[in-house]
Amino acid sequence: MKTLTVENLVQRFSLNVLCGENQLQQHITQPRSHRPGLEFVGHFDFFPTERVQILGRKEITYLHKLTLEERQFRISNIVKYHPPCFIVTAGQEGLTYLTQYCIEEGIPLLCTDKPQSTSEFINKLDEFMVKKLAPEIAIHGVCLNVYGMGILIRGKSGVGKSETAHTLIGRGHRLVADDIVVLKKLSARTILGTHDEKTKEFLSLRSIGLLNVVRLYGRKAFQDETRIALDIELTKWQKDTLNNELEHESKFTEYMGVQIPHVEIQLQPGRDVAGLIEAAANNWLLKQQGYSAAEEFMKRLESEF
Repeated sequence: MKTLTVENLVQRFSLNVLCGENQLQQHITQPRSHRPGLEFVGHFDFFPTERVQILGRKEITYLHKLTLEERQFRISNIVKYHPPCFIVTAGQEGLTYLTQYCIEEGIPLLCTDKPQSTSEFINKLDEFMVKKLAPEIAIHGVCLNVYGMGILIRGKSGVGKSETAHTLIGRGHRLVADDIVVLKKLSARTILGTHDEKTKEFLSLRSIGLLNVVRLYGRKAFQDETRIALDIELTKWQKDTLNNELEHESKFTEYMGVQIPHVEIQLQPGRDVAGLIEAAANNWLLKQQGYSAAEEFMKRLESEF
């Protein structure tokens, strides 16, 4: 199981450590944070104790208005579950009582550098944790962003994946990863493609060598990550296997339980493979908008009879 530490959050979001400096190595295993509300009034049936707990202006204001005895009771009921940490987004004033309980229970108490919107902070925090804790695999291939969508290009070694990627970069599209593509499962329907850091910005071309696409073509030639929309496999030309059907039956490749639309492009001297990938990307976009060229063509034929 992948984990983060509280210290990772401190560094990523420049958080102030109010107490618990010696507990920053505590592990975080859940990719979503939690904002306790019902728990402060005594409902703990579904309290996600393994999540980072966020206290915003609403929660802090509520605690400030309680009597000393009631405040101690409410806080002690929550800290005894030992969540990984508490993060306060509403400022540090008047948190002495909360600090005391966190020290006693060994729970890091953190605070944003300055008061900010709790919902915006939760969105940024959850996005970071989801990506870092997402299940992942590495595959051999190339990943690019073509017309705003993630494209995986796969095929046997030497089939021309990197050369095709180079052509697409020359046409204004962006490299994400070459040779080793890291795929992260963000949800039941979303796969994110990225690099493995070591190959970041590099493209390897046979007979040429290693290229840094950012140095050669500028920052616009590279993108750090992209949501995968199409899986394209480059294969050798096979005589009599391709036909001119109006629309091929949809095929999919499965990665970690997520199905990604699959397209096979057979190679032959003179074929504009980069152009075919652009066409596949545009056609997929049109299908997402509810348009099918094959259906429109059939309607035109039917209107003549």
